[in-house]
Amino acid sequence: MTKLPPRSRKVRILATLGPASDTPEMIRALFVAGADAFRINMSHGAHEDHAARIAIIRALEKEFQRPTTILGDLQGPKLRVGTFEKGLAILETGAAFILDRDETPGNARRVNLPHPEIYAALVPETRLLLDDGKLVLRVKAIGADRIDTIVEVGGALSNRKGVNVPDVVVPVPALTDKDRRDLSFAMSQGCDWIALSFVQRPEDLAEARKLMGGYGALMAKIEKPSAVQRLEEIIELADGVMVARGDLGVELPPQAVPPLQKQIVATARRMGRPVVVATQMLESMIKSPSPTRAEVSDVATAVYDGADAIMLSAETAAGDWPVEAVTMMDSIAHSVERDPGYFGRLHYTETKPDPTTADALAEAAGNIVAVVGASAITCFTSSGSTVRRVARERPDAPILALTPRTDTARKLGLTWGVHAIRTKDIGTFEEMIGKARRMALRHGMTEKGGKIVVLAGVPFGTPGSTNVLHVTAIRGDELKGRDEG
Repeated sequence: MTKLPPRSRKVRILATLGPASDTPEMIRALFVAGADAFRINMSHGAHEDHAARIAIIRALEKEFQRPTTILGDLQGPKLRVGTFEKGLAILETGAAFILDRDETPGNARRVNLPHPEIYAALVPETRLLLDDGKLVLRVKAIGADRIDTIVEVGGALSNRKGVNVPDVVVPVPALTDKDRRDLSFAMSQGCDWIALSFVQRPEDLAEARKLMGGYGALMAKIEKPSAVQRLEEIIELADGVMVARGDLGVELPPQAVPPLQKQIVATARRMGRPVVVATQMLESMIKSPSPTRAEVSDVATAVYDGADAIMLSAETAAGDWPVEAVTMMDSIAHSVERDPGYFGRLHYTETKPDPTTADALAEAAGNIVAVVGASAITCFTSSGSTVRRVARERPDAPILALTPRTDTARKLGLTWGVHAIRTKDIGTFEEMIGKARRMALRHGMTEKGGKIVVLAGVPFGTPGSTNVLHVTAIRGDELKGRDEG
């Protein structure tokens, strides 16, 4: 077993795997550099490639004896135009342009749009954004098989470029046939989180939930303006959310994205759901060994706002400097969290406890840490709910999650400040206190003379029964003659 101490930072780092990071050596290097969790992007690559990467992660988990989180990210219903006679066409600003159901290759006057849902949803004067918003069409008339538009922003449009419809909700299913196959694969491979792309409304989560059948955790990617309008309902039904700034920045003016990011992060925190900030965080490091100052500030802002995790996409999946990107993100996070004003900024977002015993104890644990200077909060948990409630309060101490369930430990890898350990269950109060002391010492979260806060539920092993809070001092001899349990 290779020893690696718990991360000293609270925010988690999620790294996307791809062609630049598909060897055991590279994935291990990313983990050692600071990646806490790995994203498998189902939009690219074959299942056998993804399976090989997942196997490498699970081997790492055994080597380091540390539960490691894997997120399977579904592609979602991507809308695209058809093909062109010459592979591309130049659309002139101010010219008329037609989208139709004719599969004949297009030209500068028309192109195929094979999505009947769009025809049904559009109304005159709405916009169509092509190729990540580089071209803009204004709808003038809609028929069953034809959409007449005027080109507001022209340019080159090539085969099968994406179409965004920002002004209306398009009634496309949240899961495509490919997504269903990918979801089945991700579950068979033991992915801990499933990310659902292009969520527009709460109902979009229903089919994925049904197919998952209680398996894993479901993350809603917020990348459509319509999702922001029903944000709380979506977060309520999801286990976590991702601020997917790529498509969100296509469908909205760029200046609208930062306040929305803050709104989504704050709402998720108030509701006790892990929140990931993603897309273009260190984009220049795809080709450069160092980021721009603006990118550093962008990452720092997400950390100051209290995001649970920050994500690297092409930087680690296809970039020239994947390890350096993780190292830089780790360094930025450490720098922010060492700022004396960090915890004050974190608590600008008010997280009022629900009227439950578990929430009352979670809030009390954070207060006790502040008053008595406890060095860690140790939570015994089966489902992980106690740990998430404690993390919601953003206490000034690391959270050590002790659980008999491997799946729970893995899912907690995207939760702020949590170091999760799979360990044997407990049966008595004395056993609980003894194990809490030993595990906090063994994992370097306290030392002789330190204090820890212990949270658990009685009867032990019953999910959702958190009703015990205890403060205990560390003698320093707790590990003498003891095994790993």
